[in-house]
Amino acid sequence: MNLFADIRALTLDAIDGLVRDGVLPAGLDTANVTVEPPRDAAHGDMATNAAMVLAKPAGKKPRDIAEPLAARLAADPRIETAEVAGPGFLNIRLAPAVWQEVVAAVLAGGTGFGRSDMGAGSRVNVEYVSANPTGPLHVGHTRGAVFGDALAALLEFSGHDVTREYVINDGGSQIDTLARSVYLRYLEAHGREVAFPDGVYPGDYLVPVGAALKEEVGADYVDQPEDVWLAPIRDFATDAMMALIRADLLSLGVEMDVFFSEKSLYGTGRIEAAIEALRAKGLIYRGTLEPPKGKLPEDWEAREQTLFKSTEYGDDVDRPIQKSDGSWTYFAPDIAYHYDKVERGFDQLINVFGADHGGYVKRMKAAVAALTDGRVPLDIKLTQLVRLTRDGAELKMSKRAGTFVTLADVIEMVGADVTRFVMLTRKNDAPLDFDVSKVLEQSKDNPVYYVQYAHARVMSVLRKAAEAGTDVADARLRETDLGQLDHPAEQALAAKLAEWPRLVEIAARTHEPHRIAFYLYDLASGLHALWNRGHDEPNLRFLQDDPDTSRAKIALARAVSIVIAGGLGILGVEPANEMR
Repeated sequence: MNLFADIRALTLDAIDGLVRDGVLPAGLDTANVTVEPPRDAAHGDMATNAAMVLAKPAGKKPRDIAEPLAARLAADPRIETAEVAGPGFLNIRLAPAVWQEVVAAVLAGGTGFGRSDMGAGSRVNVEYVSANPTGPLHVGHTRGAVFGDALAALLEFSGHDVTREYVINDGGSQIDTLARSVYLRYLEAHGREVAFPDGVYPGDYLVPVGAALKEEVGADYVDQPEDVWLAPIRDFATDAMMALIRADLLSLGVEMDVFFSEKSLYGTGRIEAAIEALRAKGLIYRGTLEPPKGKLPEDWEAREQTLFKSTEYGDDVDRPIQKSDGSWTYFAPDIAYHYDKVERGFDQLINVFGADHGGYVKRMKAAVAALTDGRVPLDIKLTQLVRLTRDGAELKMSKRAGTFVTLADVIEMVGADVTRFVMLTRKNDAPLDFDVSKVLEQSKDNPVYYVQYAHARVMSVLRKAAEAGTDVADARLRETDLGQLDHPAEQALAAKLAEWPRLVEIAARTHEPHRIAFYLYDLASGLHALWNRGHDEPNLRFLQDDPDTSRAKIALARAVSIVIAGGLGILGVEPANEMR
C-alpha cells in the first residue's frame, strides 16, 4: 500500500475525467504532477501541484483547473475535503477510515510493508569500501562500509537486483610496501632487531602476520635477497590483510557478494580489451597534455602519452592511460574494471568513494559513459570525513594501528548497531561528528537510543497485554475494529506510517539511505509524543480496560514497531526488544 501513489493515481484519473468533459485539452504531460505531504501540516494531509503544472500547457489559469479537479477528488470516499489554496494548489484531507486502513496494511505486510517494485529487477552493482589491503579498516572506511551496505539494502527493498562488490587493490606498488613491511615482522619473529624505515607500515597488526609467515616457511627467507621473497610474501600478506578486512566487515554486519582482484586484470589482456573498445570509438590518441594551471610541479615535463578523450564526456582534461614508457597509468585498470562490470550485464553502477577521491569522479564517469554510449549510468557517492571524539576530545590513534582509529576500535567502544545508525545520521557528503560518549546516552538527543526506545516501548506494551490475557498477535490486531483510532493524535501517527512507502522510493531513487534514519527518528518521536499524551489523556493510553479498545490502540503501536523494525533492517540494525 503506497497511499501517496494511490492518491496520485486518483488525481490522474480525475484529470482524465476533465479531459473527457472538455475542461482540459487532450495530450497533456502529467509526468510532473505530484502528490506529497504539504509544507504545513495544518493545510491538510496531502497536496498536489496538478493545476499549477498543467495550467500553462492547457492555456488556463491554475484555479480554473484546480476547482473542477477538487470537485472530482472530493467525490471519492477516501477524500474528506479537497480545497484550492493560493494561486491553484490543492490541499487534500483524507477520511479517518483511510488511516485505519494504513494501520491494517502495516500489520498485514509486516516488515515488508513499504517494499516496492520500483526497481523492476534492474541489476545494480554497488562497489564500496575497497580499501587497500595494507591494514585494518579505519573509521573513515567504516562510514563508506555502512553507507554502501545500507544503500544496497535499500535498493533491494525497492525491487532492484543488487550485487555488493569490493575491489581488492592488489596490483599497485603499495602491495610491495606491504610485503616489505611483513618481511620486517618476519625477521622480528626470528629474533632479529629490525628498523622500520619511512614508507613502510609500522602497525602492530602486522606482528601476527610475520609470525604466521615464519610458521609457514620457517627460515627460508631469512637473509635472502628481495627477488626471492617479494612475490610470495606479496600474496601471503594480501591474503592475511583481506582475511582481517573480511573479519572487520563481518563484525559490522557487512557481507560482500564479490571480491574482485585488480591483479586479475594484469597480463590477461583485459586492460588491453577495454582500451581497444575505446579506441574503436575514436577516443584514444597520442598527445601531449597542457601543463597544469598555477605553479608548475618541479618534475613537470611535456611528454607525449596515450590519452583518453574524457573531455568529450564532461571531464575537465583528457586523461593519460599509458605512460611514455608503455606502462599503464592507475586509470587504465580502473577503466578495465568498470568495463568488466559492464560486460557482466549490470544496468547501473554505483561506487562509494572516500572524500579524497573527489578528483576521480569526472574521469570515471566519462569512461563508463564512453564504454556504454551512456546506456549504463555510474553514480559516484563520496563519503566525507568522520571526526571521532569522546567527551569533546578528538580520538586520533589506535594502539593496534598506531596512526588511526580502526573499525574494530569503534565497534568495541559502542557496538555495531550504534556504529551503523550513527554513520547514517548525516548525508554522506556532509562531515560527521561521532562522539562515542553521546551515542551511548539515554536521551532524545541520541537518535539511536530514541528510535530503539520506541521499538522497546511497544514490545513492553505487547508483553503486558499478553500477560493480562489479551490476544495481541498481528492477525488478531488486524481483525480489531480500528475505527476506535479516532483521535487526531492517533491519526497523525498513522499518517506518518503512510509516508513510509513513499519515503523508501525517494531514498532509493536519490541513493540517500540517511533519509531512512531521519524518518525513523520522526516516527519514533510521534510514538513517544502519543505515549506521553496518555499520561494526561487516559483515552490515548495503549492499555485500556476494554480488551477490544486495547487491541485497537495496540494495533497502532504495533504498526509503528513494524515499520521501525523494517527501517532498521535496511540500515542493518537489530531492533531492541527492551532497553538495558
